[in-house]
This record gives sequence, structure tokens and C-alpha cells, in this order.
Amino acid sequence: MIGRIPVLDLGPLVDCGRRPVKAVAGESFQVTATVFREGHDAVGANVVLRGPAGRSGPWTPMRELAPGSDRWGAEVTPDAEGRWTYAVEAWSDPVETWRHHARIKIPAGIDSELVLEEGALLYERAAAGVPKSDGREAVLAAVDGLRDPGRPAAGRLAAALAPDVSAALAAHPLRELVSSSRPVPVLVERERALFGSWYELFPRSEGALLPGGGPPVGGTFRTAAERLPAVAAMGFDVVYLPPVHPIGTAYRKGPDNSLTAGPYDVGSPWAIGSAEGGHDALHPDLGTFEDFDHFVARARELRMEVALDFALQCSPEHPWVDKHPEWFHHRADGSIAYAENPPKKYQDIYPLAFEADFDGIVRETLRVLRFWMARGIRIFRVDNPHTKPVSFWEKVIGEVGRTDPDVVFLAEAFTRPAMMRTLGAIGFQQSYTYFTWRNTKQELTDYVTELSGDAVSACMRPNFFVNTPDILHAYLQDGGRAAFEIRAVLAATLAPSWGVYAGYELCENTPVRAGSEEYLDSEKYQLRPRDWAAAEREGRSLAPLITVLNRLRRRQPALRRLRNVRFHDADNDAVIAYSKRVGGPGGSCVLTVVNLDPHHTQEATVSLNMPELGLDWHESVPVRDELTGETYHWGRDNYVRLEPGRSIAPAHVFSLRPSSPIGGSPTP
Repeated sequence: MIGRIPVLDLGPLVDCGRRPVKAVAGESFQVTATVFREGHDAVGANVVLRGPAGRSGPWTPMRELAPGSDRWGAEVTPDAEGRWTYAVEAWSDPVETWRHHARIKIPAGIDSELVLEEGALLYERAAAGVPKSDGREAVLAAVDGLRDPGRPAAGRLAAALAPDVSAALAAHPLRELVSSSRPVPVLVERERALFGSWYELFPRSEGALLPGGGPPVGGTFRTAAERLPAVAAMGFDVVYLPPVHPIGTAYRKGPDNSLTAGPYDVGSPWAIGSAEGGHDALHPDLGTFEDFDHFVARARELRMEVALDFALQCSPEHPWVDKHPEWFHHRADGSIAYAENPPKKYQDIYPLAFEADFDGIVRETLRVLRFWMARGIRIFRVDNPHTKPVSFWEKVIGEVGRTDPDVVFLAEAFTRPAMMRTLGAIGFQQSYTYFTWRNTKQELTDYVTELSGDAVSACMRPNFFVNTPDILHAYLQDGGRAAFEIRAVLAATLAPSWGVYAGYELCENTPVRAGSEEYLDSEKYQLRPRDWAAAEREGRSLAPLITVLNRLRRRQPALRRLRNVRFHDADNDAVIAYSKRVGGPGGSCVLTVVNLDPHHTQEATVSLNMPELGLDWHESVPVRDELTGETYHWGRDNYVRLEPGRSIAPAHVFSLRPSSPIGGSPTP
């Protein structure tokens, strides 16, 4: 039944409260509800946040978000990992009701003595709930003032409305007819579920370039480990490896996805499985498990985690094909169906069919995941999860989370919004997004506003990869170095998690053909070693910009959050401005202004919403551009001129508050 004081339309909710709202320890989110009652008496509301093991902290008062709206809200902040709940309590506020009536009746001389005595009785009751340290004596003094016959009625009322009395009663209100909503589940996870800088590399390409243009020597886990210090120096938190398992030879793809492979072509790592093993084996060319463990340990020494690709598919030679033929679709002629996305055919990959042995595939998936978890892998980037049943992932991730809640799953789901959100709701901690295809000011504003809003952020956390081995957007193909700078600044400052695929820092931008988003000489099908040292010597690398961005992300807590992005007006559609802020006065605040046009200088007047920055409308403050070290004095309206090629990037990334290291000193 509905409560005595109705509490309706709670938010945030995921699947009508049947699944938990997502948060990380220390992350604030707003709880809202519709609260009202019959008649004209005042109501109040508060949030009760209950943590693991049922412990409950002090409740958080709510405020009406707009006068007369009946919509109430408050920010809450769970401070530890685990399963929490929140509930909204609504109650009748007799003190506020009396204060409202007294302000009308006393000046009008209506029942003054009766009204004052009613107030004294209420204040006596309220004082019993106010601790002595929080103003009980002030409330009791107000009681005496209300009953003082030697003072005029207006003066007696004024004593009861004094600021110290009001503050004490607001902190410890007299609550009647308390009604509570049902508890809403909240899952609080470790910060890596929300925040991180990802770097993707193929270990087999971290080999050697032979002099004279000879064929490259394939890399191993040991040679790839030699690349890790440079990755760490750029400030990355996560090193992501594509599949490292044996690769099938049947229908192996050649260079640039050609259907004919030569005897020395390495094939696609996503065609998993051969006579040498399947998902729990290593490609012998990459090294042994001792070598793999060395790679993981070296990354850990450099304060990075290793994320491993989990692609639930097989080559025709995978051990599962012989051992579990029922796990695959069979065509009318008895052959196993390979993957297709007509007119495209992927003869080197067999997708799984889940209907014949759903539980068996779940058990084997969990076995494989736990095998790698035991070797130090706590992050999995899941390939194409939207092509498998949602119920399958709910079961698998739920079982992993039950015993190992620190494990993070990233959904590589470039698909329809409903599927992306549902994958987040059933357990995926992060998701790829449409960021790659959002390039205009309006597209970025609309999309980031959607992702950071209550409805989406409660269930899905974005990871803004600027490129992937599959995706080289036309913006990068045509925009030159400035396009790469712009997209890096946007991704690193708009989303708490972002990522780059190796070669981005070298501005690799040649497609396999006009109109394609595939790379020429794609690393998915062949070795692609790079001369990193030459790029550094010749000043071609974006590593200095990426390093500054990642250092700032570690130092500024505002950039570690999703729900706090706010857009500001710029009178030029080629210039976008936005800020992120956490904490009160003196907290972390970052303001970013970006020229979205990689070809031309753009000018604009940026008009700031000062309260969103924690400032008064007419205030002005010094700001420091973290990209260049320059300082300016900014107020409400500010002129900018951003020219590609004239600075580290055609953008300003301003800090408005002192930077402070978070979670240890930043990477140099």
C-alpha cells in the first residue's frame, strides 16, 4: 500500500529497482523522489543510505528541486565497496507548518497567544531530538522567548525564527507520520570499474624491424614487456591485449582480411584455437606461461593492470569443435555454420550456439575466466557480447562477481542502445560507445549529456576509445595531427575511462580503401612493428600530450567522475566548452575548451555558467592551462582563439582549483 506520506517515482532506478544502481566508492549520485501529502501541511524528506552488513550512516536531508514541483532530491556518497541500498523517507513537518502559519497570523494579530503557545509546545518536543552540541540550548531559549509575556508577539516570533534555531531544527527535524519507500539496491565497485586510461597493443607486433626493409621479427611477451615502461610513462592504467591464444590455420585470413593466406601469414587472433589448444592456451610464438606471468608482473610493477580479450568464438580447429559439436550451429548439409554478417563471411570463425547446452557453456566459460584470473587477470574486454544471450552474461558475470567482485568486464558492444544498456544493467562494468562517431558540437553535447544523465549512468559506464583496430574514423583519416589531438583531449576529459590503440600516438590514419574505416596493413592480420624511438626523436609522437592528459586525470578528482559534466555556451559551433567539478569550495574543477575543426583557426566567446563552477556570476578567477602552463584570468565571458598546429593541441584544459595527487603520486 502507498505510504501515509506518498513517496513515488524514485530515481535512479535500474529495471524498476530489480537490478542495482552502479556506483564506485566515493562517487556521489543524486537520489530523487516525488513527495507530497493531502492538504497544505509541510512535508520533508531524506535519504537513508545503508551499506554492507546493513550498517547505516546518518540520513541525508532532501530539498525540493523546484518550488511547487513536489520533486525532491539529494546527493549521497557511498564510501566503501559492496552491496548498498538507498531508501527515501517522507514525513510531515509540524514545525515548518507552524512557522509558515505563524508568519501569517502573528503580523495579522490572529490568535497570537494561541499560536505562540502551540509553537512553544512544538519546540519543546523538537528540542528533545537536538543534541546539546548541535543547538539544543538555542531551541529551548526560543521556547522561553515564545512564552515571554513581556515582549511583543512579533519579537517572540522573531526569536523562534533566529538563524541558529532554524539551523538546529533543520539538522534535527521533528518528524511525524514517517513513510519510507522500498529499498533500492546499489552496487558499489572498485574505482577501476569507472576510471582508467587504457592502452591496447598486440604483443606479436612488439618485435624487431630488420635493417634494409626485411620482414619484421614477431614479438613475444618478453619483448612486449620492454614496451611497458614507455606505456606507463604516458600515464596509462590498463594495458589491453587482444587474444593471445593459438590461431587456427583453416581459412586463415591474409593481409588486409584477404581470403588467401601465405605460409608466413600470422592470421587473426580472434580465430581462436588449434591443435595447440584453445581459450586456456597461449600461442607458442608469444612465449610460455612463465613469459606471460612476467608480462603481468612487469605491468603491476609499473602500476598498470593487464586486461585480456575474451572472445567466445572458435576457429574450425578449436578443441571444442570435436569435444562439443553440439555447441555449434549445423547447416542443412551437416557442416558447422561459420560467422556471417551478410554479405561479409568469416569462414575462420565458428560462433557458439547456446540452446543445446547452455549450462555446459556457462561452466566452461567460468572455468576459462577463472583460469586467467588465477594468473593475475582482473579485467576482461569481452568481444561482441551482444551476439550472445544476455541471460548467459548475467549468469557468468553474476557468478564471477559473487566470489571476485573486483573483476571488471568491458563490453565491446557497438550495437543498438537497448542492448548496450541492458548489458550494463546485468553486470558489465563498462561499455564501448558511439563516441567515435560523435564529432560535431551538437552530437557530442547530446551524447555526453545522455550518458552522464541519471537514466544511463545508473546502469552503463562509457569507455571513450579514440580508435580501435577495427575503427579508423574519417575524422582521423582527413584531419591530420590536429584531429588526433582534438579527439584525445575530448576523450580524456569527457569520460572517466578512455583508451587508445597503439599507433594512435603516431597519427596512423591510412585506410585500406576510400570510404572504409579499416586500417591499411591492419594489425589484425599481420605484424605491424613501429619505430617508436624514431618518432620520439623526430617529434612526431603525441606522447607528450597524452602524458599531460593522463597526469591531469590522476591529479584532478573531477576527471574521475561521469555524472558531473556540464556544458557551457560558446558562440561558435566549431568550439565546445564544458566543465567537471567535485567537492565544495577548494574542490577539483576542470574547464575544457576545444576547437573541433582540425583544419582552421576558430574564435569564440565562451560564456560560463558560473554557479556550475562554484563561483558567483560576477566573480573572476585565475585559470591555468594544463597543456601549456599559461595562466589567464577568466570571468563570465571570455574570448578564445584556438589554432591547430600552434600549441600542444587546439584546446585549453584549465584547472580552476589546486591540483592534488589522488591514489599516490602521478606518473611522471
